[in-house]
Amino acid sequence: AGKSTLLNCLCRIYQPTSGMVRYAGASLLDRRTDELAACGIARTFQNLELFSEATVRENVLVGCDFRFRAGLMSDLVAGPAARAKARAAHERVEAELEALGLMDVADRAVGTLPYGQEKRVELARALVADPKLLLLDEPAAGSNPAESAELGELVLQLREERGLTILLVEHDMPLVMGTCDHIVVLDHGAKIAEGIPDEIASEPKVIEAYLGEEVSDVAD
Repeated sequence: AGKSTLLNCLCRIYQPTSGMVRYAGASLLDRRTDELAACGIARTFQNLELFSEATVRENVLVGCDFRFRAGLMSDLVAGPAARAKARAAHERVEAELEALGLMDVADRAVGTLPYGQEKRVELARALVADPKLLLLDEPAAGSNPAESAELGELVLQLREERGLTILLVEHDMPLVMGTCDHIVVLDHGAKIAEGIPDEIASEPKVIEAYLGEEVSDVAD
């Protein structure tokens, strides 16, 4: 449908063929992918992008890099600025591990964790960068209904407590309907509906595209 493609365009992984991408009044098309974190943008991926042999703590620490970089010379000689930045980074990591319930597995290799916990590690890595805009690409993929419901509560908590703007790409309709204020529905790359959850739930084009037009006939 083009949902992940949209995120890849926003994150400068793909180059849009037309149009523009603007955030906070500035064009993102002039930015490199590695500059987006400094703009206040972080994301997770549909397919996990983690270092499986590294520990949970080490994976999350990667997300701190741009915020706590002291400068090349200071890093090389491990001067006071570098040491202070390192302490701040580790404190930030510990806070996110605690917030996402990952302290008990912080020293385990990510590759040994269940899939649901791996998804949380990736979320922690995004959050440790202290973004203003968080892009979540199918965070509930592979989750059972209970895990999905727990994720929905976490998303709402993050939005309320941190004031985050969250762009959620997801197929899990209960999760979308329960967490999103505004919904855009894509089908084969085209927008077929946009509105609040109640409007989307009763939109014939959405029902046809995602449930099948035969559903009403079967019900009859």
